[in-house]
This record gives sequence, structure tokens and C-alpha cells, in this order.
Amino acid sequence: MLSAAITAHRPVEGEPPPFSRAIGAALNQRQKAAIVVQLLLSEGASLPLSSLPDDVQTDLTLQIGRMRSIDRATLQSVVTEFMAELEGIGLSFPKGVEGALAALGGAISPGTAGRVRAAAGGGTGDPWLRIAAMPTDQLLPVMQEESVEVGAVLLSKLAVGRAAELLGRLPGDRARRITYAVSQTGAIGPDTVHRIGQSLATQLDATPPRAFETGPVERIGAILNVSPSATRDDMLIGLDEADKGFATEVRRAIFTFIHIPARLDARDIPKVTRGVDPITLVTALAAATGDLDPVAEFILTNMSQRMAAQLREEIAARGKIKEKDGEAAMTAIISVIRDMVDNREIVLRAEEDE
Repeated sequence: MLSAAITAHRPVEGEPPPFSRAIGAALNQRQKAAIVVQLLLSEGASLPLSSLPDDVQTDLTLQIGRMRSIDRATLQSVVTEFMAELEGIGLSFPKGVEGALAALGGAISPGTAGRVRAAAGGGTGDPWLRIAAMPTDQLLPVMQEESVEVGAVLLSKLAVGRAAELLGRLPGDRARRITYAVSQTGAIGPDTVHRIGQSLATQLDATPPRAFETGPVERIGAILNVSPSATRDDMLIGLDEADKGFATEVRRAIFTFIHIPARLDARDIPKVTRGVDPITLVTALAAATGDLDPVAEFILTNMSQRMAAQLREEIAARGKIKEKDGEAAMTAIISVIRDMVDNREIVLRAEEDE
């Protein structure tokens, strides 16, 4: 209602500032709105004026600047009229497309929400609020495919925690370039940032909903992680023959027992071993011979000396482990590590850091 009151009467060039108004003097809607806003602010109310259109905020500020003083009778008259209008409202609807989508919540699908915004010309309001509400997986392609300057603006507009999470999921070189580009954003004007936000929001809204939460590389990699080594090797040979590039990406996504020393931080070993059944841990370490011996040594070296000594005794007592049992135990350890990564309890080092 304040917005309507402000826009109902635009400034008239040359109009004298009202230093004092008697109750009989006519006040236009814009002046009444200024009186109500000033009264609420003087009473300590917090008003979301920033949600008003820029031109309305400008008109309101200019009008408040023109006002000087009014008598109590005029103030009482304006407040009474304002309260009567409020009490006469039976039902109010959210303002604009974004307000309607927020009110509907999850009642409509993301795809429909995107089409609604597209039909409304990209939506209204602050595009960065929409972008900040999007999942990290949806923002990640923007950081990977757009220019580093756009990535730097996006990173700067996100909350610190989200920005850190997004940066941590980028390849090292790309993350460093975007981080440096952030230092060059000081001279970017708010209008430019708003236009970038509108462009990104429109682009992200137009992204069709995905049936799967992860991409094909991640899905195949996760399946092969827990597959028997013979099956994994056979599948990778077949992928090499069908699509060598895809096979290479899948190999990068695979994390197996032999990758633990290169990908897992030594400080996370105690966390992982606490989450593994003791018998399973002994079985996996006892089976880790030959090429896997450095993996077992890496795990034992990075836990408490007392526990490591106890495990070494149990390993020696177990003797030879059947290949099937050893592989199952190693797969169980990898599953624990994967769960911890998914729950953000630990972080695997990226391939570039190996």
C-alpha cells in the first residue's frame, strides 16, 4: 500500500515544500505515505523499504526531505486513514512472480517455476536471492563454464560458507583463477552486478530438471568403486573401447583401497578407522599384501601407536585371507570413507593434488 501511495502522485516541478500542514490542507497520497513512514521509523519500526522499486524508494526519500513539520491533528487524520485502509484489506497476495513462487513453496515443480519466470520475462526482484537458494550442484557448472570474471561475481554474492564449498569443488587451477578475479571486482558497479545476476538467474531457471542428482561419470564411478576388481577392470576396458574420454573421466572418479594414501589426508585415518568394524579392518589390512602393502602401512602409521601395535598382532594371527573376504573388507572401508565424504566429515584430495 505504501508503494501505491508513493507512486500515486509524482513530484510537481516547482511545488513548494510543505513546512506545516493544517488538517484542512490537502495532502496527496505520496505525502501521506511519507508521514506514515516517518512516524513508523521514529517509533523504532524496521521497514523493508529496500524491497520497493528503486524509483519508489527515490520518490519516498525526496518527499521525506521536502517535509518539515505537521500538526497533531493532521498526523491523527493521516494515521486514522491509514489504519482504516489496513483494516479494510480482506486478503493480500504476494507481490510479483517471486513472491508468488515463494508463497507456493514446493507446491509446484522446479521446471514449472522456471517456465513461470521465463514467461514473466525472467522474474522480478533481486536475482541473487534466487541464485543463493539454488543447490551447489546447480551453481557448479556456472563456475566451470562461465568466464572467471562472472565466477568471481557469483562467488562474491554468496554467503561465505556456500562460496567456500563451491570453491572447494573446483579444479585447483580454475579455483585459483577465480579467486584472483575476486580481487578485480572492486570497481564493478551495482547495475552491472544486477545485470549479471539477471542473466545467470534466467540461464539457471531455464535449466531443465535432472532425473539424477549426479552425472553419469559420478554414477558409474560410484558403482565401480564397490564392484569386484575383476568386474571393474573388465568394465573399464570396455569403456576404453567405446569412449576413451568417458573412460578417463570415470577412472578419475573411481576411489578404491589402493588410492587411500594419495587421496585421504593422514589426519583423517583415525576418523575412518573408528567408523569401521574392527574385524573388517583387520581382515582388510591382513589381505593388503603386495601392491597394497603401502596402503596398510599408511593406515597403521597414522593411528595411535597402541592401536597400531594391537592391529599388527591380530593381523599376524589371522594368517592368509581369502581373496573374496579381503576384497569385501576393503570395499567396506571404502564405503565408510565415501559416506564420510558425502556427509562432509572428511574431504578427499583432488586428482590435481596427488
